[in-house]
Amino acid sequence: MKLKTWKELPAGAVITEPGSARNFKTGSWRSYRPRWIEENCIQCLFCWVYCPDMSIVTKEGKMTGIDYDFCKGCGICALECPGKKGQKALVMEEEGK
Repeated sequence: MKLKTWKELPAGAVITEPGSARNFKTGSWRSYRPRWIEENCIQCLFCWVYCPDMSIVTKEGKMTGIDYDFCKGCGICALECPGKKGQKALVMEEEGK
């Protein structure tokens, strides 16, 4: 399938076809990206609940990583992460570092 350019998207970049959001990889938009620190993760899945882009990857009820193809770097996951003993499991870093 050929991906559309921004000029071909409908006004407001509205997704008009059900299930087609997977065709629009938006991860290149971000300036910051979340970094997962597994040893600080308590598996509360707040990151998964609050992520507006469904970028938190889970398996068998546990967080296993981040899908950077769709993560826009909003930082909500890091904001909501309680972490372990005050050490967050998700921290925001500048893209490319």
